[in-house]
Amino acid sequence: MESYYLDWANLLLRWVHVITAVAWIGASFYFVMLDNSLEKPQDNESLAKGVSGEQWAVHGGGFYNMQKYGLAPKVLPDHLHWSYWESYSTWLTGFALFTMSYLWNASTYLIDKSKMDWQPGAAIAVALAFFVVFWMVYDGICQLFGKGKHGDTAVGLLIAVFIAFATWLACHWFAGRAAFLLVGAMMATTMSGNVFFWIIPGQRKNVAALREGRPIDPAHGVRGKQRSVHNTYFTLPVLFAMLSNHYSFTYTHKYNWIVLLLIMLGGAAIRQFFVVRHRFKLGNARNPIGYAMVGVVVLGLTIVWMKPEPVAAPVAGAATQVVAFGEVQKVLEQRCYACHGAAMQMKNVRLDSPELVAQHAQNVYQQVVVTKIMPMNNATGITDAERALIGRWFEAGAKTQ
Repeated sequence: MESYYLDWANLLLRWVHVITAVAWIGASFYFVMLDNSLEKPQDNESLAKGVSGEQWAVHGGGFYNMQKYGLAPKVLPDHLHWSYWESYSTWLTGFALFTMSYLWNASTYLIDKSKMDWQPGAAIAVALAFFVVFWMVYDGICQLFGKGKHGDTAVGLLIAVFIAFATWLACHWFAGRAAFLLVGAMMATTMSGNVFFWIIPGQRKNVAALREGRPIDPAHGVRGKQRSVHNTYFTLPVLFAMLSNHYSFTYTHKYNWIVLLLIMLGGAAIRQFFVVRHRFKLGNARNPIGYAMVGVVVLGLTIVWMKPEPVAAPVAGAATQVVAFGEVQKVLEQRCYACHGAAMQMKNVRLDSPELVAQHAQNVYQQVVVTKIMPMNNATGITDAERALIGRWFEAGAKTQ
């Protein structure tokens, strides 16, 4: 019964997380598009007010005129719209999910003893340290190298190198599924950190200065814009990392850290295309289709590289080897009963009787033989020969009598 309620909590929390993430990413994508679509106002009234750029748009049957001030309007309205709760809500629900799914069951989901045989407490502490250390290094890079003519380029290269190192480390220390999610959560934490520590505080200082009649510091706007741009390039890589747990062929690959880096690189290149394409329409940049093509080529080459070796076809006329259910039952007893027996029924699945095995035969075959994601992180040490045994049993009809 406890597992049943935990499944519901996981479902509802994941639903809220997706909703808030859609709101945050949608707002982020919109403002990046808006900034890159602004044109100089044509009327003297807007220019006199200090408007540096505007966009005319039609949507939902109405016309909109979005204007951006070069520094700030002369008089602030009483009500200002702030965009930050989308970010905070996304992080809070995401961290709650990570805690429920991975930290709470660290022995099952976080630890792969073939990579690092450590105690749950140590694994949890190191996983959390990834969030803190990545933020500190990232923030330090931005503050030390983010100024000057080539500051953005230097920051981008250094952050890319550090992400590659963190990805390699995570995939060598943790179970593949957890490692992918950990890298995505690490980057998402930094995105929220940008909002919490720099973007919103800088905006608050400028608003306070304007209301008090003091000159505002343009450095806050420059820094906020820089961190916002970083966030938009993190977005597609983070989204893939969050979705990857549905696709075991990525995180179970021998070189899973390279797989993750290549897919994130492809996503960032495609995001660059969307960032620049609005400027191209205004005639201020070259056609950015090359970025999209680079992303597509990287993903295509990754798909080709990861292609599994072809399986030899059975010899025509060869007799199918009959596997007695008793042999399969011995494997299930040794490798599966710990989580799917009388004492515990993870995901409400039991396999400790012939009738229950027959009921779940398709799922057993899919997850044990095809995707090989069960047992989770191979915690019980199932062998390839045992997986093949279950495969032959299923393909011969999955008989339990």
